[in-house]
Amino acid sequence: MKLINFDHISANPLLPEVKQVMIDAINGDYHNPSSQHSDGDAAAALLDAAREATAGLIHAENPKEIVFTSGGTESINHAIKGVAMATQGKGNHIVTSNIEHNAVIRSLKRLKSFKYDVTSLSVDSSGRINPEDVEKAITDKTILVSIMHSNNETGTIQPIADIGRIAREKKVLFHTDAVDSVGVVPIDVRELNVDLLSFASNTFYGPTGVGGLYVRRGTRIFPLLEGGVQENNKRAGTENLTGIIGMGKAAELAARDMDARYRHLLDLKRYFLAELPNYIDEYIINTHPEHSLPHVASVSIQYIEGESVMLMLDDAGFAVSTRSACATGSLRASHVLLSLGLSHADAQGTLVLAFGLENTTDEVSRFLAELKNIVGTLRNMSPLYKNTTG
Repeated sequence: MKLINFDHISANPLLPEVKQVMIDAINGDYHNPSSQHSDGDAAAALLDAAREATAGLIHAENPKEIVFTSGGTESINHAIKGVAMATQGKGNHIVTSNIEHNAVIRSLKRLKSFKYDVTSLSVDSSGRINPEDVEKAITDKTILVSIMHSNNETGTIQPIADIGRIAREKKVLFHTDAVDSVGVVPIDVRELNVDLLSFASNTFYGPTGVGGLYVRRGTRIFPLLEGGVQENNKRAGTENLTGIIGMGKAAELAARDMDARYRHLLDLKRYFLAELPNYIDEYIINTHPEHSLPHVASVSIQYIEGESVMLMLDDAGFAVSTRSACATGSLRASHVLLSLGLSHADAQGTLVLAFGLENTTDEVSRFLAELKNIVGTLRNMSPLYKNTTG
């Protein structure tokens, strides 16, 4: 049975147009973009076209500000560690938040072992950072601020432009993890005042295993991979040309269809949230009502365990998640939800829905009916729920 996918934050299917250009690339006689012959020049032209399309999606001033990578995790690692290596001797302090993706958390943990200091700021109950807290945290030793654009578990969007303005005034580099935002909501790196921005192709219906790092012109950053001079000396190694061609096409389509996609996804989320109280009670919405991605809704259903709901929904034909795919397998409550002030029990009862372009309101209605039955079954077995009703 093919599942109805409400887990588009983890991965998205390739759009037919994207798949076709990748098939054409595989079937074609493409060469190494770095080769100094006419076939190499043709491959380089394809690479440049994809770079231009990707730069256009985030309104980068120059396509050369895009560094192609293997995906969001590499882009985040490169931004954080690359800046740290490039600014040795200038400072050892980095400012971040308590709700970052594991790629940020573990990159900073690695730097801590090399005597870097990290200030991790708390969010408010709605999941947002106060820009004034960032300003207060910056010292004369601060070399980088890294705050995510949108959270991958709640969908809440941060006041990035305000934070970027503060960082620029303080002459501190600013990186944002926009892996779950690029191609979903309008992104203009100039308006956001960012120096570095990480993104991934699969977020906007391109191939997995390819992404990019925006590096504002003039920003010093060391390469993580050394060898050749690819990617303007910022990332060595022959580029994944087929994947990059696919990402370029996906970026082109995302830019073209942004408004229509946004409206469709937001309509689905609004329908879900409006109908939810007609099916279940006693739940907590963790997604900001205004500042959030159009397709993501995080719901903590009280008195039951989210993992059980997810597995039962899977049996009923629906794919959802309980937290970031990169944290799957962890038995601990989500650090993101605990940072919002949820109890461990409520955090463990969380479902994350991320709607996609192919989803319909009819599918949402069917999902809610199944959810009602599953929640009823689990609550009847839950000693926590019985203690509140008995």
